Amino acid sequence: MGQLAVNLFTTLDGSAEHPDRWHGPYFDTAMGKAVDAHIMRCDGYLVGRVLHDAWAAYWPQAENPFAEFINRIPKYVLSTTLESSPWENTQVLSSMAEVKALKERTPNWIGMSGSLATLRGLLTAGLVDELNLLIDPVVVSGEQKWTDGLDGQSFSIVSHETFDTGAQHLIMRPN
Repeated sequence: MGQLAVNLFTTLDGSAEHPDRWHGPYFDTAMGKAVDAHIMRCDGYLVGRVLHDAWAAYWPQAENPFAEFINRIPKYVLSTTLESSPWENTQVLSSMAEVKALKERTPNWIGMSGSLATLRGLLTAGLVDELNLLIDPVVVSGEQKWTDGLDGQSFSIVSHETFDTGAQHLIMRPN
């Protein structure tokens, strides 16, 4: 049975809605290596509908190492409104039961990024096996937080690393 590992850029206060507004100064070579370690072990990649739409419009035309990875790997979009995707190698999943079935038929890791509502749903359903938080040393008010609505969710810290930028990399498992 496969495992689902979520990679998320966040802040000290848990903000994660618009990393494009605050994350840039903290992404360095060391963080890039942490992200690469996450994606290189993946047999597939899961996103929510909003992130799917943004990525499907951008990545097929992009030319860089992440574009090569994300365009070739099997992708899954969790959506109750999308019927199909024009993005190559993309399958639509319409329920948490379909995500569970995907995990059961995937031999290794399924990655995931962003998609806050999807992340919260997956955590609530008990389908996340690992949470890779890349925590930037900044507080951003007024954004959605990845923790919104997760009262009582507990985690065990597997590993912790501090980058030269002050950003933290926490790998955690839900209890």
